[in-house]
Amino acid sequence: METKTLNEVRIKGFEVLVKHLGPVDTIRFIQSYSHGSGDYTRDRKQWLENDFDSVIAGIMEFRKKPDR
Repeated sequence: METKTLNEVRIKGFEVLVKHLGPVDTIRFIQSYSHGSGDYTRDRKQWLENDFDSVIAGIMEFRKKPDR
């Protein structure tokens, strides 16, 4: 099987979408996707501040809840 470049995959994807959805609905479909917001790198540093022991303690506390 031949590996396609990312650009080739994009072109083929657009062709398939236009063929099956039509040009207007293809554009609507593509516009429905969002790149999100925020600063992943900054937020990731905050998420990783929890050390392993505190993560395990949180899991153990969660398991103790009676409504599980």
